[in-house]
Amino acid sequence: MTSLATQTAMLLKTVQSSPAAQQQQPRVLVLSPHFEVRQSLLRTLEGFSADVIACSAVTQAVEVLSRQPVDLVFCDEHLTDGSYSDLIDPSRSEHKSLRVVVVAGTGEWEFYFDAVGKGAFDVVRSPWYATDVEMVVIRAMREVTSAPSQKIG
Repeated sequence: MTSLATQTAMLLKTVQSSPAAQQQQPRVLVLSPHFEVRQSLLRTLEGFSADVIACSAVTQAVEVLSRQPVDLVFCDEHLTDGSYSDLIDPSRSEHKSLRVVVVAGTGEWEFYFDAVGKGAFDVVRSPWYATDVEMVVIRAMREVTSAPSQKIG
């Protein structure tokens, strides 16, 4: 039986070896008011060659999104100037199909279903495992490579 880490590495290699993925690294925006969370996600994501941009507030993230495209956003559940829903609420966001992964302090199913129901791409519980983060990025990049025009920005 193959370990989860080995399966993750094989999936990531498959995604990275596709022609579209070879042309561009995944660009990921990390949004958290907590320095430690930003640094931890930054190290995890850079470990498999993601181009990572880190912000601490929704206003900063909106500015980044207006200037450059991103494939995925990892966003804390609560921010100093808003929440993850500010990025996925179509009435408040210019980026209607933005892939937002909510970093939540709880692992409750009710929160998961609420966030995904609002439009979140996925929810990762904090503290997370690197393989959880990698699997989400792999899923997002598969969507990007199957529909390259879906890059948001």
